Amino acid sequence: MVRLFPVSICISMILLLNITHLHGQKGGGFLSVTEIGNPKIKGSTYFDEVNQTYTLIGSGLNMWANRDEFHFASVKLSGDFILTTFCHFVGEGANAHRKMGLIVRENCDPGSRYADAAIHGDGLTSLQYRIKENDLTGEVKATLVAPDVIQLERKGDTLVMRAAKTGNPLIETGRLLISFKSPVYAGLFVCAHDTGVIEKAVFSNFRIDVPAATGVDGYQHPSASRLEIMDVATGIRKVIFATKGHIEAPNWSRDGKFLIYNSEGLLYKFPLDTKTPEKIFTGDVTSNNNDHVLSFDGKYLGISSGTKLPDGKTGSMVYVVPVEGGIPKIVTQNVPSYLHGWSPDGKTLVYCAERNGDYDVWGIGIHGGAEFRLTNSKGLDDGPEYAPDGKIIYFNSVRSGMMKIWRMSADGSNQKQVSFGPYNDWFAHLSPDGKNMVYVSYPAAVPANSHPHNQRVLLQFQPANISKSKVLAYIYGGQGTMNVPSWSPNGKMIAFVSFTYGDPNY
Repeated sequence: MVRLFPVSICISMILLLNITHLHGQKGGGFLSVTEIGNPKIKGSTYFDEVNQTYTLIGSGLNMWANRDEFHFASVKLSGDFILTTFCHFVGEGANAHRKMGLIVRENCDPGSRYADAAIHGDGLTSLQYRIKENDLTGEVKATLVAPDVIQLERKGDTLVMRAAKTGNPLIETGRLLISFKSPVYAGLFVCAHDTGVIEKAVFSNFRIDVPAATGVDGYQHPSASRLEIMDVATGIRKVIFATKGHIEAPNWSRDGKFLIYNSEGLLYKFPLDTKTPEKIFTGDVTSNNNDHVLSFDGKYLGISSGTKLPDGKTGSMVYVVPVEGGIPKIVTQNVPSYLHGWSPDGKTLVYCAERNGDYDVWGIGIHGGAEFRLTNSKGLDDGPEYAPDGKIIYFNSVRSGMMKIWRMSADGSNQKQVSFGPYNDWFAHLSPDGKNMVYVSYPAAVPANSHPHNQRVLLQFQPANISKSKVLAYIYGGQGTMNVPSWSPNGKMIAFVSFTYGDPNY
């Protein structure tokens, strides 16, 4: 379905409408759609709910010198934030200097102070800015030409531009200091660079993320959350549930009809038809974390929950409970044990466990009994998950110096590194056919043995039989984003959670 947003006049105070009134879908939205500088040809903004795209059609003489003319879709924001979008022009265009991109603007006057992340029709990419009202525009040119992913971040008085070509990590292309009065207008723009011409630009996966302040502990101060699904082939992301509460780690049911996530120690079923969360009863096991796994037949749910033992020791233990809920049956006897994998034949669970001061991958029969060790290397081995054929277990390990994805035979033999590159890679999840995997990558600056909240992480895609990966999504998230198996049963979609310390409906 395509909707037309009428062009309006930008005024100093925008009525704070509920965003869903504009587009009926909690995944982005604009409170104002307007013309800056009164171009002769008026523009428009369309939102396509199916493809999750904004199409901006606009004219305008230029965004340069001391006066701007362009089409602008915006919201009003205060404080720190991150704007991210994929984008491309439609058609060859009439002028090589037509522009599209992300912008932060102090007001809607033609000579307003501003900073933008602009892509020109000829591929020139730059961070443009006007430091003083009605002053001449400056720019920081990027060496990257014709990217189709851009990001503009405001952190205090610093504006940072990043850009990438699809499948590659974002790189910083420019930064500057500019102190805006608050709030600012932030959003998308298109400019034809010709008063007699209209140009069209399409923006997809547009997100506004509000990061945590420096030093904020995600455990002590949980963020608001967005439950998202993505079409792996097209990259289209859709927010299917937004909440000011904190949720983590969606499993996808074996019949494809619902997701399961954890929140505040409890587990919830999320039907994809009603989109109304339903609490899963787990008796007095109410400290469930983001390590939960469905059996391959879809009848049972393996969970990890903080438990107090008779000797007073506390830690995570592994349980099994019917997927519809019930009294969980304890499987492991030692703490801590963090579940990650269930064998396709239903007989074995594999988990990360600390024993004698070291974390390794361990296994145990579904009915308990003696546990057995599968890895024995110094440092952290974590996140074990069976391939669909049951012959291979994927896991992540710091043994190479960085956290990387490894694989081994189901008996622990033939251990081999399979992910490479400059990131710390966590929690590989295999597609239902076993041919591909997705995982979360943290910046190298994050300690290799840590996967905290409140990070700019990548969702990466990699065929199981080659070592080269590509970026699927740029996420503000981390701990809880995608800790558990999250592929749809048809292998076309993945589910994950992104976080924000602002309105999750953006």
